[in-house]
Amino acid sequence: MTRLPVAPAAVADVAAAVGTDPLTLADLLRVASTPGFDRWQEQIRRTGGCSDPIHLTGTTVTRDRRTGDVLYSYSTADEPGGRLRVACGNRRASRCPSCAWTYAGDTYHLIRAGITGDERKNVPATVRDHPRVFATLTAPSFGPVHNRPASGRCRCAAAHDENDPALGTALDPARYDYAGAVLWNNHAGQLWQRFTIYLRREIAARAGLSQRALADSCRVSFGKVAEFQKRGAIHFHAVVRLDGPGGPDMAPPSWASVELLDDSIRAAAARVAVTVPAAGAQPSRTLTWGTQVDVQPIGALGHEELTEQAVAAYVAKYATKAAETTGTVDRRIGELGELARFDLPAHTRRLIEACWDLDADYPDRLLARWSHMLGFRGHFSTKSRAYSTTLGALRQTRADYRANQERRERGLPDPDDAEGSTLVIAHWTYAGHGHTPGESWLAQSIARDIKTNRDTAREELAGLEATDITGEW
Repeated sequence: MTRLPVAPAAVADVAAAVGTDPLTLADLLRVASTPGFDRWQEQIRRTGGCSDPIHLTGTTVTRDRRTGDVLYSYSTADEPGGRLRVACGNRRASRCPSCAWTYAGDTYHLIRAGITGDERKNVPATVRDHPRVFATLTAPSFGPVHNRPASGRCRCAAAHDENDPALGTALDPARYDYAGAVLWNNHAGQLWQRFTIYLRREIAARAGLSQRALADSCRVSFGKVAEFQKRGAIHFHAVVRLDGPGGPDMAPPSWASVELLDDSIRAAAARVAVTVPAAGAQPSRTLTWGTQVDVQPIGALGHEELTEQAVAAYVAKYATKAAETTGTVDRRIGELGELARFDLPAHTRRLIEACWDLDADYPDRLLARWSHMLGFRGHFSTKSRAYSTTLGALRQTRADYRANQERRERGLPDPDDAEGSTLVIAHWTYAGHGHTPGESWLAQSIARDIKTNRDTAREELAGLEATDITGEW
């Protein structure tokens, strides 16, 4: 990035030229004129252009374990502002697009490894021959909403455009079950847990086995992600796979098939029910999945309509999103009065208010605490133990790669080498987070540059490779 000149024209004129406000531009010019600006850029580039970096102060010393000699030392005292900036790691694209991009990439590789196999992630390529489906479980109806049916016209008689803000909102807010909607979101995690229990029971029944015998012959593995529909109800997408009893390394039994898995998923979803007892003015409720259960075979078993890469990319896409599709806020709401500060859609506002109204009746459900998520408090991305690798393992691989790279640059010995083992003594202190307005503008520019370079490199690689890498992160 080229260093910006210090106000060769009036600040307001330059601000208009670069598309920012004068105060942000003034701060931007201050940052660009500060000694150590090049090092600041290097720090931000190493975070990937993080929107809200963590600031650390401290020191690290690398010594020879045998002699005690100092091989390398580092202190943030010599850094811009006396701080080291590291990526925030937030998965939400609305909070930090850069870190969310990395999280989505990790999720893509985690999901894809469980579909196609990847020896580097301890999943054999033979999983492509296992029964695998992409299943979607939805919420029931809580009242009619504006939609785009196959007929082309909504019940309100309008033909809504796909970007119409009315989509997903209640046709009659006075009759819409807002309490039921947020309670369903709040218990969605329990519905999923019970679904996984019933799924194994349904598979065992169709195989003519007891549940104990099923565990000795077949394992059910899955990776799932949660997605908010426009109406504010959560639903789940999951890759479900049948393995042998030892996991992906073992072939499933001969009776395991896509058809059996499809039938078992539908039957299990129909059986699941969670009872919410009466509380306050609220009656007892029985929560179930919606009637729309979709199960599609994946790729290599002769069903090529839904490709392996498309499934992994789809799951990764929603791993970085929360309830933003409904227009809600992306952080906790401390008190209901805070809603006055936000320009929220009326439907979303009513869902949030329903969370607060129900909080006193269901104190153990933390509805007010999770009102910004419309009551949902589960994990957006989960997997079974044997599905594939873990996000932690992927992050560790990346960290090890960077550590090895830096060690080579500094001429330090391999810590695993018995003859040249080292000892690292470090002390770090949290010193804040975030950017000033000018720094934020520059960080966004750096993030765009990084993404452009990656996209260009991917396109060039796609032109060189004979294989299709569509959807790769």
